Amino acid sequence: MRKELLRGEQVIVITRQQPRMLFGPVLAFILVPAAAAFACAWIVKGGPGKLLPVITSDWTQWLVMACLVIVAIVLLGYSLPRFIRWRGIRYILTSGRIVARFGMLRRGDWQVPLAAVRGVGIKQSLLQRILRSGNISLDTGHPGEAVLADVPEVGKFRSFIMDAMAELPTSVGFGSGPVPGSGDFDSFAEYPDAALPWDMREGGRDER
Repeated sequence: MRKELLRGEQVIVITRQQPRMLFGPVLAFILVPAAAAFACAWIVKGGPGKLLPVITSDWTQWLVMACLVIVAIVLLGYSLPRFIRWRGIRYILTSGRIVARFGMLRRGDWQVPLAAVRGVGIKQSLLQRILRSGNISLDTGHPGEAVLADVPEVGKFRSFIMDAMAELPTSVGFGSGPVPGSGDFDSFAEYPDAALPWDMREGGRDER
């Protein structure tokens, strides 16, 4: 990210989506191999033949292979793609912009200058309220809204955005020199690192 910063711009926070979307993939990653191992042991001990006499010992290797194939399909076709999708989403707050990036192999992104943001809203489902996450919508005055989906600690993240907006100089001019006040984020110091599931960068607590 450092190479892509404008002159005088600093990274405040980098975060990913709240990892609740990984609950199913992680559960499958744990349970499916365990179930397959149990099934393979049952097959090797002749369990299928006792259940259905028509199944002979010649079927053993094929049944074991079928179990391994099912494990591979679940892990490679379900768990891994969802982990990669989650890993590829990043929300970056700088002293001048909000950037959302998507994808690891096929990349996409959008960004909104803080100076163009007129309002910052939060929407939460019941589950998101329990997990303290939520969707942040940015009102830029143009048709449609830019939305950061499933942001962890959504209330604090919004306060970081509002504080960064308040620190913007009257005339925003990244690229022409250091931005006055861009390295002074005193209000961020009230949150201990252990309470934040984010990566704090230049301009945040790490350089204080």
